[in-house]
Amino acid sequence: MKRSCFLLLCLLQISCSSQFVGKINGVSFVASRDEVKQEHIKPVKQLYADHAAVMPFGFIREVNSPEIIFDTERQWFGETRVGAKQYIELLHRNKIKVMLKPQIWIWRGVFTGELKMQSEADWQKLEQSYEAFILTYASLAEESKAEIFCIGTELEQFVSQRPEFWKNLILKIKDRYNGKLTYAANWDEFGRTPFWADLDYIGIDAYFPLSESKTPTVEELKEGWKPWKDKITTVSSSANRPVLFTEFGYRSMDFTAKKPWLVDRNEETVNLAAQVNAKKAIFESFWDEEWFAGGFVWKWFINHEKSGGPQDNRFTPQNKPAEEVIKTFYKTYR
Repeated sequence: MKRSCFLLLCLLQISCSSQFVGKINGVSFVASRDEVKQEHIKPVKQLYADHAAVMPFGFIREVNSPEIIFDTERQWFGETRVGAKQYIELLHRNKIKVMLKPQIWIWRGVFTGELKMQSEADWQKLEQSYEAFILTYASLAEESKAEIFCIGTELEQFVSQRPEFWKNLILKIKDRYNGKLTYAANWDEFGRTPFWADLDYIGIDAYFPLSESKTPTVEELKEGWKPWKDKITTVSSSANRPVLFTEFGYRSMDFTAKKPWLVDRNEETVNLAAQVNAKKAIFESFWDEEWFAGGFVWKWFINHEKSGGPQDNRFTPQNKPAEEVIKTFYKTYR
C-alpha cells in the first residue's frame, strides 16, 4: 500500500511539473546612449525575466541601398559592439541570459522586410556588407558567451531573393559561434522562411492581428489566436524545432490587437486594460505548450523609472498594469 501511494505521488509530481516547463522569459533590452548600470538591471530581475535581448544596430540610408553602416562613433553606446558587450557582461553578472540580436534600421523607419536591391551588383554588395555586420556580432556572441544569437530580423525580401547566401551565412556563423541560433521572422513571413531546420529555434516577431475590438476580452483574443496557433504548430512540427517569440507585445491603446505591429506615433486613446488582456491571452495560449520555448517582451527601456506609465500608449509595459501580468506569468514559468 505504501509503495502504491509513493508511486502515485511520483506520477502526480511528474504530471504537475510537465505543466510548468521553464521558459525563456525575456525582455527586449533597448539600446541607450549610456552604459547600463546595476540599477537598470534590478527592475528586470524583479520582473522575473531570465533572458534579455541585446540589440546593436546597423543603418541603411534607403530601402535599395546596399551599404550597412554599423559600429561607428556616431551611434548610441548601446548600438555599438563595445556597448553591446558591456550590456551582456552586466546582464550575465546578474545571471540573466542573453540573446544577441543585431538589427537593421532603414532611414525614416522603412520596414526592413522591403529591403531589396535593383541589380545583381547591389545584391552582392549588400551580401558582403551584411556578412561583415552579422559576423562582427557572431564573434561578439562567442566572445561574450551569449546563449542565443539571432542572425537577422524581419528581412523577408532579402531572405526570399537570396536563399543561398543565407544558407552559406549560417555555416559561417556556426564557424564562429557555438551557441543557439534563431532568426526573427515577421508574423506574416515565418511560414515561408526556408532555413528553420538549420537553426535551433523558429523565431517569430508575434504581431499577429487578433481582434478589431476597442478593448478585446481575453477569451476573444484567445479565439483570435487559434488559427495562427495552428499554423505555428504545423511549421514547428514540420521543421522539428521549438518556437521562440523573438518579439511579442501590444501597445496600451484602443484597438491594440487589430494591427499590433503599428509603431507610428498616433494619438490613439490610452487603453491599459486592452494591453493587459492581450498579454494574458498570449501567455495563456502559448506558455503551457511543450513546443513553445518562450519569448522576449517588446520593449524594455533601461531607465525604468522614466519609462512607460499610465499616460503612455506605446509598447512598453513598464509602470503599467501589464507589467504585473508579465511578472505573474514569468514567476510561474521559471
